[in-house]
Amino acid sequence: MDFQPDYRHFLDVMHNRRPARLPLYEHIISPGVMESILESPFAELYQGDPREVDEFFRCYCRFFKEMTYDVVSFEVCITEILPDSGALSGGRPGPIQSRADFERYPWRELPSRYWRVAAPKFDALVRALPAGMKAVGGVGNGVFEISEDLAGLEYLPFMAADDPDLYAEIFVAIGDLMLEIWTEFLRRYAGAFAACRFGDDLGFRSSLLTHPATVREHIAPQYQRIIRAVHQAGAPFLWHSCGCIFEIMDDVIDLGIDAKHSNEDAVAPFTRWIDEYGQRIGLLGGFDMDLLCRCSAEEVFEQVVTLGRQYRRSAQGYALGSGNSIPDYVPVENYLAMVRGAQHIREMELSR
Repeated sequence: MDFQPDYRHFLDVMHNRRPARLPLYEHIISPGVMESILESPFAELYQGDPREVDEFFRCYCRFFKEMTYDVVSFEVCITEILPDSGALSGGRPGPIQSRADFERYPWRELPSRYWRVAAPKFDALVRALPAGMKAVGGVGNGVFEISEDLAGLEYLPFMAADDPDLYAEIFVAIGDLMLEIWTEFLRRYAGAFAACRFGDDLGFRSSLLTHPATVREHIAPQYQRIIRAVHQAGAPFLWHSCGCIFEIMDDVIDLGIDAKHSNEDAVAPFTRWIDEYGQRIGLLGGFDMDLLCRCSAEEVFEQVVTLGRQYRRSAQGYALGSGNSIPDYVPVENYLAMVRGAQHIREMELSR
């Protein structure tokens, strides 16, 4: 391969500058998709012994390089280590439904629990990064997602009505937890990460998942603590959030996010994101999951080349990818068609 990664192209996007070479970006790519493309099983190694974890990340980083990314996306989520977790997925209440639950929850133990799981993964990732590449990601899950896991989306409004003081305190406690973990992450790994991010899905197709006052009064102040710490460590901050969140976009931009990812054509065309926010922040994605799942590879390639060139011209900082992620149900040939489309745009620009 003659492709040489250069994370500075992605860094230009994060600073809302037009990079010399169009970068690719994905929030998450299923290891199953990676295995299929590399024709090498490695996903199960992630839970193995240290040598197996090292081998996992060698394969994982090799995939991103072979697909001509400049950065490797990786995070370890806080919800992975929360006792009695799972309410984020829906269908049941979380472990905190009352003040008594809140007060007996093992908050002080959570950072050490996190690092027992996360440190071996981050260390192996850093060892495996190819020359010219850095990572993007870090400590996964945002404030609202963690509140959903601790209480449950359906149960948070009851808490707000029955005990508004507890409702406020749970967000502060989440912010305290996140800041402690992020501060240690930045101390250990800031040099290996081109950008830091968390995902916090605040919306669905037609509206926010919570009241805008909750975002402004309880969630945004905790965001600001993390964003400030990331910036103080010298890194830009990327925010991933799905759904129709236009109602609070200006509020979140004012907190200092450097770029935004996630879009769905049923919510708004990607051009709306560019028109309304492209002068203020970098924008990543652009290609709806519906396109990637239902169209032929030829159609995906044509759409990516046509629209990708348009987005590249219209946005100051733009990285091409899916509007969400690449799970197992995305046809491998369609994912590869999107990558080839981005590479074709690069080739056309070089030939001019």
